[in-house]
Amino acid sequence: MDQQTSTFQRIPADDLAWLGTAPVPAKPYYDPAYNELERQAVFLKSWINIGHVCEIPETGSFIRRELEFARASLLIVRGREGAVRAFHNVCPHRGTQLVDEAQGRQSKFSCPYHMWTFGTDGALLSAPDFDAFHLEKEDCALREVAVSECGGMLFVNFDPAAEPLREWLGEYAERLEQMPVARATTFAEYTYEIDANWKLTYDNFQENYHLRFIHPRSGGAGIGGDNEYGYPTSMGFSGPHRTQRIWAHPKPTLKPFQLKAAMKAVHSAAKHGILELPYGRDYLAFFPNLFVIGTPTQPFSHTVYPLGPERSRGVVRVYWASEDSNASERFAREYSLAQVRDIHCEDISIIERGQRGLSSGALDHIHFQSMEALCRHLFLEVDARVQDHARSIGETA
Repeated sequence: MDQQTSTFQRIPADDLAWLGTAPVPAKPYYDPAYNELERQAVFLKSWINIGHVCEIPETGSFIRRELEFARASLLIVRGREGAVRAFHNVCPHRGTQLVDEAQGRQSKFSCPYHMWTFGTDGALLSAPDFDAFHLEKEDCALREVAVSECGGMLFVNFDPAAEPLREWLGEYAERLEQMPVARATTFAEYTYEIDANWKLTYDNFQENYHLRFIHPRSGGAGIGGDNEYGYPTSMGFSGPHRTQRIWAHPKPTLKPFQLKAAMKAVHSAAKHGILELPYGRDYLAFFPNLFVIGTPTQPFSHTVYPLGPERSRGVVRVYWASEDSNASERFAREYSLAQVRDIHCEDISIIERGQRGLSSGALDHIHFQSMEALCRHLFLEVDARVQDHARSIGETA
């Protein structure tokens, strides 16, 4: 793990001046018309995280994902040859959804309406009285969606012209592959829905300016000394993606049970060789809506999905290598998830208060200071795509 000194060096504002300093418009955080353009220009044209390979470890393993922004239900399956494919969870006969289960394992998928049956490769295997349709089975396969994996994380893309995932991730692809999530075999999940625009929700977790006010006790390990706001020690940008190195208090105040949980987590991470991995204090933000933290004792991901202009869903996962081997390891892992969830619960009401204020229309603009550079970068990347798309279809964003 990284050794932190007691001297904190603030990132010079001049290093971030290229992002600009002007206020940004408030309307994109609540306007339905902007949200629709954003759906088309960003979410239907980007690689979106939908899970982890550890969820589909064997032939026939599958997960179902509901993606409201695409108005789609997806079936992600590991086939006989080990390849992972993603299909619309839609029977090509009459559109009936094939699967209700969130996950499982089976060798074929049958439509409950008329029993059309498909293999794990999406091919139509059989259909009652099929000759009466005057069709070829080859023309009745399940409709595929592009799916790819990097660092154990699964991504889908609805754009037929999408560039390969590794090209999309750029230089951050290799970094993701060297983080603990790449070795994960299991995870614990916390899901929430919130009355807030996805960008407003996501931005809360891109800046530490709020830590001393919203998390004075639970976030104490991330603030203090000469870093009273818990600002990161560095930031970086690569295309639409961004990163920051999280600062840690050199002498955090921990309660006895917290210290015990931390020591058990360190032992578990060391046992699985995770302590030696690089990027242990790094936060990697992948455009548009995923970030991953590589802390060896608490590696987690957070994906925020848009549900509407003023509502979103977050999925937080803490990842582990191997199942719990003893009660102490279970304790450390349960505490780790509880800590993430409890800190996040302190954020929800304040994010929703911000949304209510923006949705009132009282503000024309909002403001980002230099240490909120990741928030500004996300907005600029989103807005550039929205504006380009609006011009291409003759609309105004």
